[in-house]
Amino acid sequence: MKLAKPFYQLPVLFDVARLQAEVGALPTGAWVPHPDRVPGNSAARLISAGGEETDTVHGQMLPTPWLEAMPYLRQALAGFGVVWSRSRLMRLAPGTGVPEHADINYHWHTRVRLHIPVFTRPEVRFHCDGQSVHMAEGEAWIFDNWRRHHVENRAEVERIHLVADTTGTAGFWRFACGDAPPRDQWPTVAWNSDLRPQLLTECAQRAPVMPAAEVQLLIDDLCAELVATPETVGTDGRIQRFGLLMNSFVQDWRQLCALHGVGGAGRPDFLRLARAVREAARPLTEGLVMRTNGAGALLVLEKRVLQHLVDETGQGRGLQPG
Repeated sequence: MKLAKPFYQLPVLFDVARLQAEVGALPTGAWVPHPDRVPGNSAARLISAGGEETDTVHGQMLPTPWLEAMPYLRQALAGFGVVWSRSRLMRLAPGTGVPEHADINYHWHTRVRLHIPVFTRPEVRFHCDGQSVHMAEGEAWIFDNWRRHHVENRAEVERIHLVADTTGTAGFWRFACGDAPPRDQWPTVAWNSDLRPQLLTECAQRAPVMPAAEVQLLIDDLCAELVATPETVGTDGRIQRFGLLMNSFVQDWRQLCALHGVGGAGRPDFLRLARAVREAARPLTEGLVMRTNGAGALLVLEKRVLQHLVDETGQGRGLQPG
């Protein structure tokens, strides 16, 4: 999700000792490799589709048995009053990190990633768009993952963050991005053994065909970011032609939605149009990138839009991000 600045620290603190006790009690079997097999990166799933051992972002999200055994973490998440999507504990081995990248997938267009550090050291640095912060134990942070970012763990111990995805309520965004009081006035969320809060989780089921209004939103957002790389010659006309192609695509998609609806009828027509626009866009996007993160226009079109237009499997549109 695009934010006005790279980092926001939320004005709330958590009981570090309680966080560490619950996370430290996890068995070795709770930890699995990162879905992209990034060296030194592993995770323990806390909220997942069906509460199962999966990294998909489609389906009814539910707490896993690991989270069920962590009452303070559940209390911490529930206290934000938002609906949570896929959420995990993310672990970095000593001397490793997360390579620089930007999150361009469809999942991230409307979601932000909350970080609550559980185990860390000052040598762990989070970099985003030229800025760098250390997220300390028991703090809460969000960042603009549309910008390029990476993480370095230069400490001699593991770094573990609670990492939870949400679109956020209006109240959450006022709390996260509004004017914060002085740090000595921030509340610390204490463990309450009598509290059994309800955890709100996404039902991430989408229409078999993406509605035209959403296609329009995604295409408009992509085109607004479009620029040419400095070394590319003669792109002005290509940017204009790409914009015309995208406008025609949205118009034709809207007509197919009017003809077939979005319930799954007429799949061959929708897929034919998606394939045609992919091929037509390919020669136009050479040397065209996103202004904010430098990601190639064709890659963003593919990852954020085209892969998610039609469910060909009956299991929900698109692929999971890492």
